[in-house]
Amino acid sequence: MHKFWIHRTGDHVGVATRDIEAGERVTGVYMDTNETSEVVSKGNIPLGHKISLVVHGEGEDVIEYGQVIGVTRTSWQLGDYVHTHNIKSKRW
Repeated sequence: MHKFWIHRTGDHVGVATRDIEAGERVTGVYMDTNETSEVVSKGNIPLGHKISLVVHGEGEDVIEYGQVIGVTRTSWQLGDYVHTHNIKSKRW
């Protein structure tokens, strides 16, 4: 059973479709291909929040929906909880 969606191939984040516990190995499904991806969560991720699918350094662009949605505030590891503490909009 999957626990997160990935909108498009190439996205850097998935969106939790259920609460995810720290240390849990979870499966995500790409909405454009139905392929799957597995990651181990580094933190608790609430329903509707983002999980990292890539390793990123500080100041790197973040892709979701095939578009740049923001920039990293800090470096990320695979499976990190992604929220306002480690991503910011490129608009403001």
